[in-house]
Amino acid sequence: QVQLVESGGGLVQPGGSLRLSCLASRSIFRIYTMGWYRQAPGKQRESVAVISSGGSANYVDSVKGRFTISRDNAKNTVYLEMNSLKPEDTAVYYCNTDPPRPVWGQGSQVTVSS
Repeated sequence: QVQLVESGGGLVQPGGSLRLSCLASRSIFRIYTMGWYRQAPGKQRESVAVISSGGSANYVDSVKGRFTISRDNAKNTVYLEMNSLKPEDTAVYYCNTDPPRPVWGQGSQVTVSS
């Protein structure tokens, strides 16, 4: 079973930037389409960005032009670069395959507030 560990969250002011990382436990990671998901308080978890094994990326409309997903298959790691952050980006961010597997990591809290 692939284990996923997210890191890089924190508290940032509106307009700021953060970079999230997700380390997978197994090299088989490189064949999967990976995604970043987020869950805000009182809301359902949503897909934010996905990246194929070949590097093709897609984004939810609300983050297009601000977030960039990337992956380093040699390091079993997927990243989410987040710029021009808004208060509505506040959520716990998770990585998983796309479509997601049943088991999730602990996530990384991102709080955008002045």
